[in-house]
Amino acid sequence: MTRGAPVEDINEDNLTIKKPKKSAAGVEAVLVALERGIAQAGVVRTARSLLRLNQRDGTDCPGCAWPESQGHRKSAEFCENGAKAVAEEATLRTVTPEFWAKHSIAELAEKTEYWLGNQGRITHPVVIRPGDTHYSQISWDDAFELIGESIRATVPERTVFYTSGRTANEAAFMYQLFARSIGTNNLPDCSNMCHESSGSALNPTIGIGKGTVSLEDIHQAELIFVIGQNPGTNHPRMLSALAECKDNGGKVVAVNPLPEAGLFNFKDPQTASGVLGKGTNLADEFLQIKVGADLALFQALGHLLLEEEERVPGSVVDHEFVAANTDGIDAYRAARKTIDWGETETATGLSRLEIAKVAQMMVKSKATIICWALGLTQQPHSVNTLKEIINLLLLQGNFGKPGAGACPVRGHSNVQGDRTMGVWEKPKEWMLDALDKEFGITSPREHGLDAVDTVEAFENDEVDVFMSMGGNFALACPDTVALEGAMQRVGLTVSVSTKPNRSHVMHGRTSLILPTLGRTDTDDKHPGGRQVLSVEDSMSVVRTTQGRLKPVSEHLLAEPVIVARMARATLGDDHSVNWKGMAEDYDVIRDHIARVLPGFEDFNKRLKTKNGFVLPNPPRDTRSFATDIGRARFTVSPLEYLTPPAGHLILQTMRSHDQYNTTFYGLDDRYRGISGGRRVILINKDDAIDMGFADGAMVDVISTFQGSERRADKFRLVAYPTPRGCVAAYFPEANALMHRELVARESNTPGYKAMAVRFVAHEEKVA
Repeated sequence: MTRGAPVEDINEDNLTIKKPKKSAAGVEAVLVALERGIAQAGVVRTARSLLRLNQRDGTDCPGCAWPESQGHRKSAEFCENGAKAVAEEATLRTVTPEFWAKHSIAELAEKTEYWLGNQGRITHPVVIRPGDTHYSQISWDDAFELIGESIRATVPERTVFYTSGRTANEAAFMYQLFARSIGTNNLPDCSNMCHESSGSALNPTIGIGKGTVSLEDIHQAELIFVIGQNPGTNHPRMLSALAECKDNGGKVVAVNPLPEAGLFNFKDPQTASGVLGKGTNLADEFLQIKVGADLALFQALGHLLLEEEERVPGSVVDHEFVAANTDGIDAYRAARKTIDWGETETATGLSRLEIAKVAQMMVKSKATIICWALGLTQQPHSVNTLKEIINLLLLQGNFGKPGAGACPVRGHSNVQGDRTMGVWEKPKEWMLDALDKEFGITSPREHGLDAVDTVEAFENDEVDVFMSMGGNFALACPDTVALEGAMQRVGLTVSVSTKPNRSHVMHGRTSLILPTLGRTDTDDKHPGGRQVLSVEDSMSVVRTTQGRLKPVSEHLLAEPVIVARMARATLGDDHSVNWKGMAEDYDVIRDHIARVLPGFEDFNKRLKTKNGFVLPNPPRDTRSFATDIGRARFTVSPLEYLTPPAGHLILQTMRSHDQYNTTFYGLDDRYRGISGGRRVILINKDDAIDMGFADGAMVDVISTFQGSERRADKFRLVAYPTPRGCVAAYFPEANALMHRELVARESNTPGYKAMAVRFVAHEEKVA
């Protein structure tokens, strides 16, 4: 039976703490997934959506970007959090014009993202203008006319086009084409805040900004590193792949500051052992490293591998591969010749013996994959850290052979596809040339604003029109308080959304919310009937996605249609781009893509094949590296790790198990034993004692960066097995502590895993 939207908001007084769990998934995950689906969408819609999820000719999960098997697929090809994501989208709860009339902006500003997102799907386009206290309904025609007028009234560099990873390939291609037709490369996206560091490290070293492995490689690997990530919550289907690797004799090393349940034991609810037995023990070794110390670890591993090679020539280094394909080995060997073990142990919190044991596992492995996520990408030295990973892989020739390679685990479905489609503030010249030739436009060549640049532009009053294709920019970005204030000074904000979120409340002087179809919705309002979209997963596989659920409102438009109508309202129907034709038939979009983007030749034909198709990947396919020198690069970086000021600890942000990015499905982080609330700081009990606080104390958190402070009040300290000197808090509650200038060098990614914080006792204010 469905349940209505929650009336009550989060009450942090309801916070409960239990012991963390030691295994992930299991029968409980199935029961939670079904309960959430039925509560939101009912039995029939839940069954129809879940049974088609991640199936051939089905719907690609709107959650993470983990790939599907090219062979046999299970009837239930989804995880608990994927089911929650579908439940949120398939919900029968609706946000109608009556909702907006009932709730003023002042009232909604006091609500949490949990309350806002759980109200349901938005049914009509709405607008709020200067002086209004409530959103009100607006026609689609009037909404597009307002957008066109606003863009034409300013200059291109004062318009910004933000993109969420959930946007499908066709809509993303049209979106970037629209921005460049106007004359701007201001195309920030969620990649800027997560894996931008990965691309910044991979492109100059191996010539491609993507991972170099397939799902089958994961199954075949002899050794897999899982570093700086929590797959049990953020990409649970990865656990099945790791379990298959273990079944095939492979080993897993987990490296993470927190001992997450999904790193240790996986109870596959689709197997007898997962339901009745003890599950699969995943991590053969767990290195509980300090936050920000991975570079020191990888340099130590490099030292030990080369030391072993010197002791037993030919036992470690793939000399043939290195000589034929790489540059810089001599400088790397010289840099790793010596090591200060005292400093390395201080930096990492690990012993020399622990590191040496893992190094021997690498020596024995003939096929190693190194996986990583945001735990490595959101620190000042992130790019150098990731380059050290590439050094280790190059040393043993772990490219272009089964079971080996680099694997940045992307978080959001199609975030990689959006970048492939050209959603990037730093476009390549060849792509702009191809766009200009295909469409008869003149694309701008000057690089645009990324996400952090956009935050600064807001603060400097340099944005007149801000467009958001999905996502929740106000809540996802750093420096929350300053950003929200600045966003409210923008002339026009436009949100293409499925549900209410914080960015709708912290809106520009004029604001539009345009409701769109979701992945699970049928898209059939076209002259040629039902349309199909495409996505790209974490391992470069392009496949179809199509919904089959009846939309909750007849007033929803598909994203390609919304982009086309914005473009027509702005540029006119006599523009050289046939926007109307693309909106009516998505095959037309794909034919354009096929002529613009390498690897998409015969796009429409290949998309119809059983498993879609795999994009070219030179390091994986041919052991070739398209860097500026035509070879892969070894690099040398100085030793660097995070050292907080006296009296401070290093804070990292994290998601709860009931959360995906800025969406809160519920309030139960059950693997960590935390439920009912979110304003917590996980802290080593000895650090709490040293700072004069007891477990459960209420504190205000103060961050320090270059003499500037940020503050977030009323968090509860929770004793937890974190490394000494390291604490953790949920994203986005801790975003207010993030100074926007604390970023990863080269990639400009926010340093969400690098905040120096201290605590003061919280005192309730007397009214």
